Amino acid sequence: MTPAISGAAGNSWQHPGHVWSCGAVNDRVMSGGELSRQFHADVVAPLLAEAMPRLGYAAGRLGTGSDVLGFDDAMSRDHDWGCRLTLLVDEPDRDAVPQIIGLLERGLPESYRGYPVRFPVSWNPALTHKVEVATVAGFAVSRLGVDPARGLSVLDWLVLTGQSVLEVTAGPLFADRTAQLAHVRTALRWYPPDIERYVLAAGWQRLSEEMPMVGRTADRGDEFGSRLLSARLADDLMWLAFAVSRQWPPYPKWRGTAFGALDLAADLARPLAAAATAPDWHGREDGLAQACEVLLSAQRARGLPAPAAAVTRFWDRPYRTVGQEVFQALLADVTNPEVTRLPAFTGSVEQWVSSVGILASPARRSALQAAYRAFAGLG
Repeated sequence: MTPAISGAAGNSWQHPGHVWSCGAVNDRVMSGGELSRQFHADVVAPLLAEAMPRLGYAAGRLGTGSDVLGFDDAMSRDHDWGCRLTLLVDEPDRDAVPQIIGLLERGLPESYRGYPVRFPVSWNPALTHKVEVATVAGFAVSRLGVDPARGLSVLDWLVLTGQSVLEVTAGPLFADRTAQLAHVRTALRWYPPDIERYVLAAGWQRLSEEMPMVGRTADRGDEFGSRLLSARLADDLMWLAFAVSRQWPPYPKWRGTAFGALDLAADLARPLAAAATAPDWHGREDGLAQACEVLLSAQRARGLPAPAAAVTRFWDRPYRTVGQEVFQALLADVTNPEVTRLPAFTGSVEQWVSSVGILASPARRSALQAAYRAFAGLG
C-alpha cells in the first residue's frame, strides 16, 4: 500500500495509509488530461483492441476533476487525480459494460509510467482502478440527473447546472466510435431559445432587486453590508456574462478562471473588479452599471431583445438599478407556454439554490422539478 506523503497531514482527504491520488507518488509535471490520453493509448486501447476488436466505444477524461476542464496543476494531485478514464458504449452495447469491467480488472497493470493504476478517491476509499465504464445514456444521467438522449423537457433544462453539463461535454475525447455521444454533447451545447430568454430575464431581474441597495446601505452607515451586496451582484454579473456568451459556467472554484477566456472578459474585467473592490459605494455602483451596459450590448449583438439602456434611476433616490424593460423584453419574446407559466424571478436552479449539497447532486437537482411545478401552480 502506498504510504502517505510527508506534509499531507492537513489534507482533509488524507487517510492513514492512503494517498487520495496517484499523482502524489510522482513529481513530474503532467496534466491529468495528458496522463489519461497516454494511459488510454498505451494500456486501455490495446486491451480492448485485442479482446473486443469490434466494440465501438468512446474514451475520454470526463466527469469530475479539475483536469476535465484543463485547470489542474501540481496542487490538484493531492486527491482524485491520476490514471482516470471514462469508457462509454451505446445503449445497444450495454451488455458489453460488465465484460469491459472484467477485462480491466484482469488486464490493467499495477502502475503506468510510475503512477499507480489502483488508488482511492474521496468518494471511494477502495484501492481500485479508476476507469469508469458505462453506457452513454447512463453516464449522462449520472452527471445531469436527466437523460438528454431522450430529449430534455423545460424543467429538465432548468435543473441543469453549468458544471454538470461540462462534466459531459468539456473533457477531452481520445476515441469515439459510438453513435450517441456526439449527439448528446451537441444537444447540450446551449439552452433552447425560450429557455435562454427565461434564464437571462431572471438574471437581470435579480440584479434589479438588489442593485439600489448598494448605495442605500452605505448611506445608512452599513459600509460592510454594501460591500457584501456589491460583491454578490458582481458574481451575478459574471454568471450572466457566461449566459450572454452562451457558455456553461463551471462551479465557483473555476468560474473566474474560465471567465477570463470569454470574449466579454476584456470589457468586463475592470468594471467587475470595481464593483467588488472600489473603496466607496459610488465606485462600486459605477462598476455594476458599466458591467450591465456591456452585457446588454452583447445581448443585443446576439439578436436578443434589448432596450437602449440597461440602467435607470431608482425612483427619486440617488441610486441606480436595472430597468424593468430589460427583463420584460426578454419575457415578452417567450412563446413556449411551459416557460411562460413559470415565475419570472426563478430562472435555472443555479439562480435560486446556493447549497453545494444540492447543486452537486444530480438526483437532488432533478427532484427540484417538483418545486418548479409548484411555483407554476401545476401541483
